[in-house]
Amino acid sequence: MTESDSDAPKFTPPPNDPWKGLRGVMAGTLILEAIVIALAFPIVAKVGGGLTAASATYLGVLVALLILGSGIQGRPWALQFNLALQVIAIAGFAVHWAIGAVGICFACVWLYIVYVRRDVMRRMERGELPGQEPAE
Repeated sequence: MTESDSDAPKFTPPPNDPWKGLRGVMAGTLILEAIVIALAFPIVAKVGGGLTAASATYLGVLVALLILGSGIQGRPWALQFNLALQVIAIAGFAVHWAIGAVGICFACVWLYIVYVRRDVMRRMERGELPGQEPAE
C-alpha cells in the first residue's frame, strides 16, 4: 500500500503509550465502584429491609466482578465488559434504590471515560499527541 492508496496521513505512534494511563483509570474506577457497592451491604441490611439470600448474592457477585474486572483492562473487550457491569449495577434498583443510584452515578463516569477514550483515538489518528510525527 502506498501513500496515494490512503487518504489519511499516517503518523508514528506516540513514544508513551496513551492507553496505559487510561487502563489505570478504568481499573481504579472499578475498584472504587467495588468499594462503594461493598459499603452498601450495611445499608441494605439496616435500611433496605434486611439482606436476603438474593440481595446478598447480587451484591457479592457484583463486587467480585468489579474487582476481577479491574484486572482485565488490557483486553480488547474490557470496555464493553465495564459497561455491562454498569447495567448490572443499575439493575440494583431491584435490591435497593441506593444501589441503582450508585450504578447511575458510575455509569455517568463510564460515559465520560468512553468520551475521553474516543478523543484520544481521534487525536492519535490526526497525529496530535505529544511526540507523534508524520510517518515516512
